Amino acid sequence: MAEQVFTREFQAETRKVLDIVINSLYTERDIFVRELISNAADALEKFRHQSLVEKVEFDAHVPLEITIDCDDKNHTLTITDTGIGMSREELETNLGTIAHSGSGQFWEQLAEAAKKDVNLIGQFGVGFYSAFMAAKKVVVQTRTWDGSEGWEWESDGGGSYTIKPCEGLHRGTRIILELKDDAKQYATKFAIERIIKQYSSFVSFPILVDGEKVNTVQAIWARSRNEITDEEYTEFYKFIGNAVDEPLYKLHFSADAPLAINALIYVPRENYEVMGMGRMQPGVNLYCQKVLIDQHSENILPEWLRFLKGVVDSEDLPLNISRQALQDNALVFKLRKVLTKRFIKYLKEEANKDPETYATFWKNFGIFIKEGVTTDFEYREDLGELLRFESSQGEAGSLVSLAEYVERMKEGQDNIYYINGPSRQALEMGPYVEMFTKRNIEIIYTLEPIDDFVLNHLGEFDGKKLVSADRADLKLPESTLTEDQEAAEPEQGKKLETDEVSGLCAWLKETLGDKINEALPSGRLVDSPAMIVNADGYLTSSMERVLRASAQEEHLAMSGKKNLEINPKSSLIKKLAALRGTDQDLAADIAEQIFDNAMIQAGLLVDSQKMVSRSYRILEKMSGEK
Repeated sequence: MAEQVFTREFQAETRKVLDIVINSLYTERDIFVRELISNAADALEKFRHQSLVEKVEFDAHVPLEITIDCDDKNHTLTITDTGIGMSREELETNLGTIAHSGSGQFWEQLAEAAKKDVNLIGQFGVGFYSAFMAAKKVVVQTRTWDGSEGWEWESDGGGSYTIKPCEGLHRGTRIILELKDDAKQYATKFAIERIIKQYSSFVSFPILVDGEKVNTVQAIWARSRNEITDEEYTEFYKFIGNAVDEPLYKLHFSADAPLAINALIYVPRENYEVMGMGRMQPGVNLYCQKVLIDQHSENILPEWLRFLKGVVDSEDLPLNISRQALQDNALVFKLRKVLTKRFIKYLKEEANKDPETYATFWKNFGIFIKEGVTTDFEYREDLGELLRFESSQGEAGSLVSLAEYVERMKEGQDNIYYINGPSRQALEMGPYVEMFTKRNIEIIYTLEPIDDFVLNHLGEFDGKKLVSADRADLKLPESTLTEDQEAAEPEQGKKLETDEVSGLCAWLKETLGDKINEALPSGRLVDSPAMIVNADGYLTSSMERVLRASAQEEHLAMSGKKNLEINPKSSLIKKLAALRGTDQDLAADIAEQIFDNAMIQAGLLVDSQKMVSRSYRILEKMSGEK
């Protein structure tokens, strides 16, 4: 009896449609292996469901698995599943989707997919046709679960395909790819194992390559939290994060709305970015139904969370979405928002529950939270709650949150005060905290150059404005000390008269010229003779220092001049007032030296050669006094 062979012609635009599938929907050639394995896993899942609702007798003993055979001599790749299989009608419908539906309808579906993220992978034909990225001919042999007659489908991806009966088949589907000349590497075990480990490690069914199981790690993120041991969490972290130690934090959660999400996210113990190993790449992978669709995804979390490791799985995402499409996908945007908010909430909870562990996190990864405050307006307020700094009311090394600072604020205090410096010791020996100490007002110590940018971007917290102590317009609350405490404060003696102060300030402005905006008497200096303050308050001294170091001189014009505030009670200032009437040259040198000293205490640069020469002149003159 002559063999029945059914030939079907593709429509004229099928080649064009195939070009879209191959060149637009998929951006990496390896993807075809992922697609065929996903289809095989889907067929196995359908059979498992079928076997639950109806007794299966045909090939009931056959295990549910995917086998892949690599023939690098004949340059073929064979992928077999023991799933539900297909009848002749299903074979023609599923694999002939493009021809069956008509290219006009398919074009409409492609357009809808671009607009509404329709999951075309559910139509088996689209994922299947990715095989033609690597194959010059594809043969599909299949037999359905009920034991009906087996069939074979064959095409070179050109003008037609054929369907004919095929005897001797077990339940399931076998796909044989005759590889193109430039795709022969896909007939090697090494290449297929590499692709499986990258994209399909967590497929629920065993995947055997040349008889050896490849997917040996479980997708524990899809399991209930109370079923997973700490050891399993740690081992999975080591696998997904390419790590050797235990994670500092882990967040495992599921959500049903606005998206179906299973996420398992880890915080490492070490920040290799600050250890000089270069900028980190994102470490969270995006999966759809346990199949990787975006490794080290740049789309599902903001850049300032690039230190995280882990997986995010959402069955709502289309499996066939390209990396380029992810960037503008509305579902991915929702996913990003849910993940970011959930992780910030988790950090807040952990910070309150275990401040000591959070202090370790802050030491290693606080720089990323600060980056988020300065770059991500959407989460700036939430991230403000995660900031930690030292303060004048805590011991060296201990950290305070802005919320704790606000709780301790004195009556009548409306602002949160901070000052930047290279170290706590330098700040406490400098002029900016003197009045805070005297009036018992807490001040935050920001010890990193970026800190002032962070607080400047944050602006306020809990309705309280964040104010740098080097602002010229700083006004502190009245003293909270008792009369006895005030009386116990050491006095420097009588201060200069008002007219003497005015005359000295005018002379300092004339002497220092364009170096300062103006010289003014200070209402906040206690012991120090002088200090530099920022006249317009736009840039703090530390911000100016950072901008100069990064050669961003165009920003410095916005900072304006500096004011020199002098302490009328200081013995040095009183002597300077007298000296300018007897030795103008020496007085001018001392004025310049006071200015340079104040600049150094503000963390700003001075001309060291001029300062040294001037110091010698002053020493020479002073040593010659009788």
